[in-house]
Amino acid sequence: MRVVFDTNVFISAFVIPGSQAEHAFTLARQRRCELCTSVPILTETAGRLRAKFDQDEDDIKDALRQIIRSARVVAPSRRVAVVADDPDNRILECPVKARADLVVTGDRHLLKLKRFEGIAIVRLADFLRLFPGNDRRPGACGSSTPS
Repeated sequence: MRVVFDTNVFISAFVIPGSQAEHAFTLARQRRCELCTSVPILTETAGRLRAKFDQDEDDIKDALRQIIRSARVVAPSRRVAVVADDPDNRILECPVKARADLVVTGDRHLLKLKRFEGIAIVRLADFLRLFPGNDRRPGACGSSTPS
């Protein structure tokens, strides 16, 4: 299954230890799904970690390195203007180029679409339900996961 995480999923994964987002990112790191991203998503993630969460530059670089090691970075070949928030449009461009099955997001504007060009847009909890039998307790994914 090929997936694209919205910026809010990446941010939660790095800012909230033990969160559902961290668990989802661990699944991607374990190659349980094929994570795809793009430079605009990485750029927005870095910017939000810097501006909204006052993250140290070294921590931001480390987060980006972890994402790049875990994901296939694609270069969207066309721009879309489907929703009013332009960064959300950048999110939608990625799964089209990656030929993804899902977009995982907490953004209500994207969730409202439900699908974009045949690609399902789902909440994080719904994505995690696709992996039955996984222990979702905080810390259950542990730091023993390879980087």
